[in-house]
Amino acid sequence: MSKNRHEELGLTNDDVLEMYRMMLLSRRIDERMWLLNRAGKMPFVISCQGQEAAQVGAAFALDTEKDYVAPYYRDVGVVLSFGMTAKEVMLHGFGKGEDPNSGGRQMPGHFGQKKNRILTGSSPVATQVPHAVGVALAAKMEKKDFVTFVTLGEGSTNQGDFHEGLNFAGVHKLPVITMVENNGYAISVPIEKQLGAKKVSDRAIGYGMPGYTVDGNDPLEVYKVTKEARERAEKGEGPTLIEAMTTRLTAHSSDDDDRVYRDKEELEKAKELDNVLRFEKYLEDYGILTEDIKEELETELTNIVNEATEYAENAPFADPEHALKYVYEEQEDK
Repeated sequence: MSKNRHEELGLTNDDVLEMYRMMLLSRRIDERMWLLNRAGKMPFVISCQGQEAAQVGAAFALDTEKDYVAPYYRDVGVVLSFGMTAKEVMLHGFGKGEDPNSGGRQMPGHFGQKKNRILTGSSPVATQVPHAVGVALAAKMEKKDFVTFVTLGEGSTNQGDFHEGLNFAGVHKLPVITMVENNGYAISVPIEKQLGAKKVSDRAIGYGMPGYTVDGNDPLEVYKVTKEARERAEKGEGPTLIEAMTTRLTAHSSDDDDRVYRDKEELEKAKELDNVLRFEKYLEDYGILTEDIKEELETELTNIVNEATEYAENAPFADPEHALKYVYEEQEDK
């Protein structure tokens, strides 16, 4: 009996079921945050919907116990896979004092959690690239066997931080994997008005590294290329650039109306490419995901999201005097 695709990659049925669970949890959290935003309870949402397969597929190929990740603002699937909880994501969305990312200081989507090796991100896009490269340099200098993984959108690849970071990584053969989640739009600017090259991965050769363009709606394909990139990095063969072609199922953010620049037919086609439904069908076709398991998962995830929402909504905001913490040096009274 021939192996199916995930078995060929060394993944068990339980592995891919957990992969699906993480994708679905990311989706359910995101959907809840949009409802909270529309109800006036959450100020801002920037969505992962449509990009869960790329995020979770890549994260599952990494060592979440020792690798470092520098995510961009859509990466709910990445940070959950690296150990952030649904409750912590919700605390971040509500901007509460217990928010592990910034203590409620930073806008949603700016992830950072030291204990899970999630590097803090900032509002200017692509600034996480040189940070990830710097951590990879530390790994090489200290002869440690971890890699760094950094993500960004295709529009961000036109920023100087991207070019400088990848060039430095290529010159010094650093253990860093850069994944571009290409959803076709830099806010409202379509890909053909962003790039002179046909593909983002075409730029890799200029930095002295391999570049791959893969189907970002397929978590197994993203898992495969990320796993291979990590193996290269571990062997000292340097960095890799991955371009995961994804589909953004929502507007750029809760403050954007994509109906202004995407016609109805395109939006309908995007829904047909839903990566969660596509992977769900794969698992159903192989008898891995049954109706009973689906019902159990939906019940479990609904409870997780409800509990996270209730806790975060009722959690206190940070005390006003904490606004200056970590900004100015604090002197002890003598």
